[in-house]
Amino acid sequence: MIKNIDPIVFPGQYKSHMHSFYGSDIVTKDLPTTKQLQQGCPSGENPNDLSVYWAPTLFYVNGTNHIEVNPGMFSTYYENIDKAEIPYPEDFFAIAGNATAKSQADVDERTTGITWWCENGPEDRQNRPRAAMPRVTCSGNIQAILRFPDCVDTTDIKKYGYAAANGGRCAAGMKRIPQLRFSIRYNVRGLIPGGWNGVPPLKLACGEATSRNQWMRIDGAKGQGKAGAKCQPKDAEPGKGTSDYHESLKMMGM
Repeated sequence: MIKNIDPIVFPGQYKSHMHSFYGSDIVTKDLPTTKQLQQGCPSGENPNDLSVYWAPTLFYVNGTNHIEVNPGMFSTYYENIDKAEIPYPEDFFAIAGNATAKSQADVDERTTGITWWCENGPEDRQNRPRAAMPRVTCSGNIQAILRFPDCVDTTDIKKYGYAAANGGRCAAGMKRIPQLRFSIRYNVRGLIPGGWNGVPPLKLACGEATSRNQWMRIDGAKGQGKAGAKCQPKDAEPGKGTSDYHESLKMMGM
C-alpha cells in the first residue's frame, strides 16, 4: 500500500508525503497499538511478523510525471540479538536516521548505517556520500539499507537512540534492543533503459523510514516463517487519503 499518511509524524492527518507500507495491514493515519497490530493481515512471507514498516515512496521522475517504483524485494532483519538486553517493549516505534535532517550533512552515516548502493555493482560509494543514490548506472538492483535505533528508555519508549553514537553502548538509562535493518531493492532498469551518469532521475517522496514493532519468532503460532499469510492484506481505510503523488502535495498545502 502507498498512501499520504505517517502515523508517527502526522498522527490523525492526511498531510504526509507519500509512504510505502509493508507488514500488518491494520495501519491507518492513527498509530496502532501492539494489540491492534496483532489483528492485522501481514503482507510478507512470514505470517508471524505483524509489525508494520514504512518508508518514503521512490518515484521515477520524467518531466512532471512521477511514476512509483515498486520494490522488487523488501526485507527486514533483526541484528545483534546476542547484544540485546531486553525484547522490544510493547507499543514501541522508531524512526531511522535523523527525522529533522535538512541536508546530507545532517545524516551521520557511521551511526545510522543508511546507504544506497548498486547490488551487483559498479561500486561508487567511495566517490559520494553513502546516503546519496548511486551516480552511475546499476547493473542490477539499486538497494537502500537503513538501520534503526537499538537503544530505548523503558520508562519512556519515545526516547530511543543508537548504541553506535555512544561508543557501542546505550546511553545511561537506556536498554539495548535488537537492531532492525531494512533492505529495499528496486529494479529501475525497465524505467531507465539508458541508465544514468550523475544524479539519477529518481526521487524519494522525502523523509525517513519508520517502523512499529510487534515482532514474533520466525516459526510461530501463525505458521512457519516462509509459509505466507492465509489472509489477503488490504487498505484499512479505503477511500481516505490518496496514493497520487501530486494530490498528496495539494493535501500537504504545497
